[in-house]
Formats: sequence, C-alpha cells, structure tokens
Amino acid sequence: MMKQILFAGVIGLFLTLIGTPLLIKLLARKGYGQYIRDDGPREHASKRGTPTMGGIAFILATVVAYFLSKVITGKPPTFSGLLVLGLMCGMGLVGFLDDYIKIVKRRSLGLRAKAKMAGQLIVGIAFAVLSLQFADARGNTPASTKLSFITDFGWTIGPVLFVVWALFMILAMSNGVNLTDGLDGLATGASVLVFGAYTFIGVWQYQESCANGETLTNPNACYEVRDPLDLAVVSAALMGACLGFLWWNTSPAKIFMGDTGSLALGGVLTGLAICSRTELLVAIMGGLFVLITMSVVIQVGSFRLTGKRVFRMAPLQHHFELKGWSEVLVVVRFWIIQGICVIVGLGLFYAGWAADK
Repeated sequence: MMKQILFAGVIGLFLTLIGTPLLIKLLARKGYGQYIRDDGPREHASKRGTPTMGGIAFILATVVAYFLSKVITGKPPTFSGLLVLGLMCGMGLVGFLDDYIKIVKRRSLGLRAKAKMAGQLIVGIAFAVLSLQFADARGNTPASTKLSFITDFGWTIGPVLFVVWALFMILAMSNGVNLTDGLDGLATGASVLVFGAYTFIGVWQYQESCANGETLTNPNACYEVRDPLDLAVVSAALMGACLGFLWWNTSPAKIFMGDTGSLALGGVLTGLAICSRTELLVAIMGGLFVLITMSVVIQVGSFRLTGKRVFRMAPLQHHFELKGWSEVLVVVRFWIIQGICVIVGLGLFYAGWAADK
C-alpha cells in the first residue's frame, strides 16, 4: 500500500528538481518571459522576463510519477486517479493557452474572458459527467451526487445540479489559486500543504473503507469512496512534484508557474475533494486561497458600491507588500495561515470519524 505513495512522491520530487532547470533554459532560450503589470508593486518590475509556464514541469512530473509508481508496484490505475489527473491536465492546457498568448502578444491578458471560460467549462463538464460513471463492485462511482463535508450528507442533488456544483467548485478553486500565485513560491508552498493533507485523508479512507468489513476499527464511520488509496497516490505525486518545483520557484524565483500551473492546481484540488467526498472541507484546508479570493471580491464590491477601496491593493498579499512587508515575510506568514487551515481541516476530518464511534 505505502510503496505506491512513497514511489509517487519521491519520483515527483526527483523529476521536478532535475527537470525544472531544463525547462527554465528552454523557456529562456525562446524568450517566454513573464509580463508584469504596470500597476503592481514597484518591486515586481525586476521580475519582468522571468520564464513562466513552469506549471508544465510539475504537471508532467505528476503524471509520470503516478504511472511509474504503478509500473514499479504492479498496481493498475483507477478511474478516480485518471479522472483527477485528466482534470489537472485539461485545466493546465487552458492555462497554457492563456500563458502562450500573453507571451506572444506581450500583454498581461491572454485568452479572452469568454474563450478562457469556455475552456474551463468544457474541461469541468467532462470531468463532472465522467465522474458519475464507472461504478465499482459496491456501486460507488468516483463522485457522488450528494454534497459532502467529511463524507456524503443530505439528499441527492441529482446529476444536473451536481455538474453545476462541480463547475462552481472548479472555477472557484482554480481562480483562487491563480489569484494566490502573485508572490514567489506562495501558491506552490500552500498547495504542498494541502496535497500532504489529502495524502493522509486518502490513506485513512482506504484503511477505514466500508469494503474492509470486519477489519474496520470503527464500523459506524466507514467511508464509501471508490478509490481512496489511488487518490493518495495522486496527492503524493503532486506534493513531491510541487515541492521540487518550489526549490526553483521560491524567492527569488527562477521560474513562475503561470496560469498553466495555477489553473491545473486549482482543478486537481477540486478533483481530489469531489472524489474523496470532502467538497466543503477543501474550502477550510485551502483557506488561504479562499481568503485571498474574498479580498478581491471585497475590494471590487466596495469600490463599485462606495468608490472606496478596503485594501491598498488586491489580492491581499499585495496589500501587505504596500504596507512595507518584504515579499519573503508575506509568503512565510501566509504559509503559516495555510498550515493552520490544514490542521483545522484535518482535525475536523478526524473528529467526524471519532464522533461516530
């Protein structure tokens, strides 16, 4: 069991550690550098031209690590694992097109809003529809048409509303990670923490799966999740790949993940939440992404309603930069906030299991 997870994490880490500098050289040779907003913090002007689209590195590393772990251990891929990886790659492709147009046109905006939204909707709908297929022997599909927190609850919302709900989650989380990706290493490090949590959740759900019958330590709180162990393998591969990428992405960044990486990370986080039946829990464990997104919503809403800004600049990390915090200080403190969110989320996850004893 643990071999798959260990191999996936180590391979993902190794591939991005050695592969990212090769990608940096390739992107630099082609002149694929980041365009910096003129209205952003002045300190960011020095980042102009830094290679972007670095998300390619950890996307490829994650996919390769996942399949190599399967080859090494002789275990077949599962539909849940493949769907989550497919969502990551699909959202990454939309982000890649956005990044590529930014570079070619040399402007801060890439794909037109409608085209970008259309791409995200196509990928999201495909994931949502397919996730309700491929039932296992117990009748469990990768996703459920019930809402979930630490497990499914409430009434079935039906396939149509489920697709709408899944699309909302995918768009919200991918845009949240995208907004967080404004400082060197911020989104990457925050994502590592959440992927670590989902590795733990996948292992726990596998050990306490309802399919295990008499070996359960708590029969009243078992989990009806289709492929929990494989979700842990995907999470471990992502954690390792992002950790290796962070070596090159931390301040001063040698490469940025771009929309290629941020949309992919947001998509795969949502996929893990949906397939592990922790849809609402991800909003807590990914609390930093939610906080930063809300800062933008508050800023825009306040300005439109009153003509006044709540923050010196949105997203929130730039507000603290303009208050005089160094970039590294902002990043480390925001990582701490994310760490607290992950601890709270895992605490609630365990408490829900223990409460049913």
